[in-house]
Amino acid sequence: MKIKELELNDRPRERMINLGVEKISDEELLAIILKTGTKNKSVKELSKEVLEKIEKLNNLENLNYHSLGDIKGLGPVKKIEIMAAIELGRRIFLKKEEKGIKYNSANIIYENNKHLFYNKKQEFFYCLYLDNKNKLIERKLLFMGTLNRSIVHPREIFREAYLLSASSFVCMHNHPSGDVTPSMEDVELTKSLISIGKIQGINLVDHLIMGNDNYYSFYQEDGDLFI
Repeated sequence: MKIKELELNDRPRERMINLGVEKISDEELLAIILKTGTKNKSVKELSKEVLEKIEKLNNLENLNYHSLGDIKGLGPVKKIEIMAAIELGRRIFLKKEEKGIKYNSANIIYENNKHLFYNKKQEFFYCLYLDNKNKLIERKLLFMGTLNRSIVHPREIFREAYLLSASSFVCMHNHPSGDVTPSMEDVELTKSLISIGKIQGINLVDHLIMGNDNYYSFYQEDGDLFI
């Protein structure tokens, strides 16, 4: 049965308005996002099929555009809408979870950000911009690179710090190989950021290299660099 064939009060949008968003099912929530089904499949049937597909992925970290597969009626636009809705919810949840956390140790930085680097096949470079109590103001993905290197320029890192009125910042990037040993480029970048930060009064707290299930902290390994 198509949505337009249902009684008005049984349609997902009307049910959400009348009962509240917390009272409607996952299937109905997704139906509202997808809006339409196909000639032979209602949007609620399509939603059920998509949810079953997502459940088989074990966790949302494995969900991406391609993992949604070839579900009839789930074209490129609908896949993008699903991904966008999930990512928005994830970001809101993470910001709520991070409220009040002080990023003053490598382990806290790692545990609260390792999810960003799961199964990534190229380098991602993030900065955490902090207030004067080492609490998060904003997390920014500044660069994406190739398998072997990412192009990072201190100018862009500090530009964001100025815009956010940050007191300090943390840098994080991954090595897709899983080997967290810093390269010469990593070392030189870290030294440069420390030096510029001292001049600008926006200090680098730490620079973490993320691996598969481990990390390298420049501050832990060579704290003298930061003095």
